[in-house]
Amino acid sequence: MWKVVYIASNRPSAEMIKQLLEGEGLLVMLKPLGVPHLGDSSNVEILVPESEVEEAYEILSTNYKNL
Repeated sequence: MWKVVYIASNRPSAEMIKQLLEGEGLLVMLKPLGVPHLGDSSNVEILVPESEVEEAYEILSTNYKNL
């Protein structure tokens, strides 16, 4: 089962976080939220497998102090 670990404010931010997590060996899936016509400016959920949630939070908290 996939779990949301972060909601990015736009697609470019989501892609950057995805690359970071994948670089650490995690599986990552992006899921756009909201209205499809907003394109890159809509919020995007960042999901990882349930077994990798704690590791994802640790990586995110180390690299993004604002979370």
